[in-house]
Amino acid sequence: MELITNVSEYEQLAKQKLPKMIYDYYASGAEDQWTLKENREAFSRILFRPRILIDVSRTNMATNVLGFNISMPIMIAPSAMQKMAHPEGELATARAAASAGTIMTLSSWSTSSVEEVNSVGPGIRFFQLYVYKDRNIVRQLVKRAEMAGFKAIALTVDTPRLGRREADIKNRFNLPPHLVLKNFEALDLGKMDKTNDSGLASYVAGQVDRSLSWKDVKWLQTITSLPILVKGVMTAEDTRLAVENGAAGIIVSNHGARQLDYVPATISCLEEVVREAKGRLPVFLDGGVRRGTDVFKALALGASGVFIGRPVLFSLAVDGEAGVRKVLQMLRDELELTMALSGCTSLDEITRNHVFTESDRIRRSRL
Repeated sequence: MELITNVSEYEQLAKQKLPKMIYDYYASGAEDQWTLKENREAFSRILFRPRILIDVSRTNMATNVLGFNISMPIMIAPSAMQKMAHPEGELATARAAASAGTIMTLSSWSTSSVEEVNSVGPGIRFFQLYVYKDRNIVRQLVKRAEMAGFKAIALTVDTPRLGRREADIKNRFNLPPHLVLKNFEALDLGKMDKTNDSGLASYVAGQVDRSLSWKDVKWLQTITSLPILVKGVMTAEDTRLAVENGAAGIIVSNHGARQLDYVPATISCLEEVVREAKGRLPVFLDGGVRRGTDVFKALALGASGVFIGRPVLFSLAVDGEAGVRKVLQMLRDELELTMALSGCTSLDEITRNHVFTESDRIRRSRL
């Protein structure tokens, strides 16, 4: 294999290796895919204001998330059906995250169960939750995650219906027959029916509760003592409601640009959410992160950390656990270099003054 020098190179290698239906499922966004491109391009419009002549012979990237110490502010986002990418799927990802000293978030729709992931050994893991129409299923799943040692619930709130993912419709996407949604296998909900469009869209329409509302965040707090992160917040208004309803944290996310097209990039929404949160709960960024420079920009705009999704899937497809380890190490190394070249020796030294955004340019032009 040729030398891989950055995270994005894994995508082209994965495209060559994976069946078209599976690559398209991982890579594509909703409708025109404008937001998919914007999730990346918005980072390029944020520039640095580096400081010089600061002793950066030592840098420290350690941080704390919901009371858990991790080695760096780079964590793994929930991504469904990872055994489509590699036979070890989520188990390989869990091992790589633990080895890197960071957090893995397991998808509800994983092809390895919460118990199987727990069996790979120690590690800090969060569980991403879709709320099914049958609340007994939700209760069982949350309790299983608790028993398996998961430390928080990441409640996905932007999927009352599945976004229109045209690649999946063209490919008639379905879970390969040798795989199941392992957390639901015993409930006879682990398979998707074949359809004339997207099997996943049909599955979501049949199982996921469209009536999900803020009262359900309160309900979840009655069935678990785990902290609840609300994943899918993009506005100040919803940030205020998340605070009022007892969320332990917010993940600014547009679902990898797979839900509503023509929403802004998550990095473009971050400051609005951070301002409204007013430090009352941590705010994390999910979406578009491919470089350590992206991580630095998110931290400068107020994020407490970032979650990465597609880079994990593509590196997993190319080289299994070793690929995921390498992605985490590359992003860590790039963040460390960005900090040094910006004059920062620890995460708390990264401030808003280290970046220059479009809104800054507009304000200056009006002066």
